[in-house]
Amino acid sequence: MKNDSKKPLYGRELVDLVIKSLEEKLAEKVVVIDMNGKAGAADWFIVCQGDNTSHTSAIADGVIRALKEKQTSPWRYEGVEDGRWALIDYTDVVVHVMLPELREFYNLESLWR
Repeated sequence: MKNDSKKPLYGRELVDLVIKSLEEKLAEKVVVIDMNGKAGAADWFIVCQGDNTSHTSAIADGVIRALKEKQTSPWRYEGVEDGRWALIDYTDVVVHVMLPELREFYNLESLWR
């Protein structure tokens, strides 16, 4: 998972770095959903949760910062400051960092499996 060049990350290399960043911020119940071959714009969805809004914001911010260090910026992100449901869109990888009650209510894992 080495990216010594100045090229942005894509695909599985991007997924691996996102997961590493989530683990460093103690994200809980991390699930990677392979979307290849399914209708949708992304190749992977990564869903996880934090204990509270501060934790969720810190997780999302940690992912954004870690990937920027590897010359990879999100196409779009939202909800990071609010901390209830942060969505970080890297085009082929979309990261959802949610509070447990929102994750349970929307149940993205069963929606996309």
